[in-house]
Amino acid sequence: MKYNFDEIIDRRNTNSQNVEGFRSYLFNEYPDIEFPFADDEFIRMWVADMEFATPPEICDAIKKRVDQRIFGYTKIYDPGYYNALNDWCKRLYDWSFPKEELVFSPGIIPALYGLVKETVAADEKMLITTPAYGFFKHAADFNNRELVCSDLKYEKGYFTVDFDDFEKKAADPKVKMVLWCNPHNPTGRMWTEEELGKVAAIIETYDLWVISDEIHCDLIRQGKKHIPLGKVMPEYKKLVTCMAASKTFNMAGMNFSNIIIRDSALRRAFRRNSSAGGDINPLSLTANQTAYEKGADWLEQLKDYLDGNFNYCAEFFKQNVPEAVCCVPEATYLAWVDLNACLPDIENLPLFFAQKAGVLLEGGDALFVNNAKGFVRLNLAMPRALLKEGLKRIAHAIHEQNQNK
Repeated sequence: MKYNFDEIIDRRNTNSQNVEGFRSYLFNEYPDIEFPFADDEFIRMWVADMEFATPPEICDAIKKRVDQRIFGYTKIYDPGYYNALNDWCKRLYDWSFPKEELVFSPGIIPALYGLVKETVAADEKMLITTPAYGFFKHAADFNNRELVCSDLKYEKGYFTVDFDDFEKKAADPKVKMVLWCNPHNPTGRMWTEEELGKVAAIIETYDLWVISDEIHCDLIRQGKKHIPLGKVMPEYKKLVTCMAASKTFNMAGMNFSNIIIRDSALRRAFRRNSSAGGDINPLSLTANQTAYEKGADWLEQLKDYLDGNFNYCAEFFKQNVPEAVCCVPEATYLAWVDLNACLPDIENLPLFFAQKAGVLLEGGDALFVNNAKGFVRLNLAMPRALLKEGLKRIAHAIHEQNQNK
């Protein structure tokens, strides 16, 4: 089947955070703010869900499940889901895991909140690399745990781990857990086997828990291959791997994530303290199992389309805003663009582009913890016509700002 990623879908009146929730998320400090754009005039390049339809195979499976007409309390009692996910991991990553290690959460974010509490005591610390997905910090704050940040090194659009700094901070006796992001959000780095090996060696040396958030692992450039941290650390018991089909197949609202916990005691504690109580939404179960069983062709075509969007975006900035640094990332559908040389005097870039361009985007330390000043994150998972309009508006706003200095 040939899938249509150029289709523009009207998402209004669907209770979409992307469409109707941007004010409370991006501009909660300005509750009465007014923009010179109507809500439906914005180009939305902010929150990490896609403007593409969920694959028709998944929609059809949900409809078939609805036709059964009963949606009672649901848990997983047969091996079908595990087999689908495990086969997916073996096929794409040459990696598998025992069935007993798999538990579930409504999302990776709530899982992180619970796992931080279980692995880091009240007087202990957790370690992340920055810039970072903002909810990594929120997970520490929610549990009143101290957060330690190791800034990634940056040169000409490319980020690497500062291993000396990372190990120095990991060696702190109070640091008990590393929250790792693989592939990395927001920079889009796919860590090499060598890099992962160095990280793993540090983690093992200091006997740390590690939670590896791998939600973007399917969303990689063509020709690349994701390496799960669990593959690099095959025997290490203090490892948790978090995966989901939600980003891959645009199903975030289905609230279903895979949490693979090796340590049996942590697994029991996670189950015991889960607010979901082990229950699963029956439609989410159907959707996610179908994704892993029937979604491979759709994903390949999506990756082709995203590669085209990234190439267009990088070339656009090169031709129209050469002061910006925009490289094609190895993973995710998110461009991490350095605008420090373009807008050095603008403190709040999301507010600037919303007001001046009618483009919703994320960026800066307020949303990405640290080491993110002057950067914006652009969601490119949209029809190319919308992408072209969004980039055109961004360039115009930058040029206009600099002409008026």
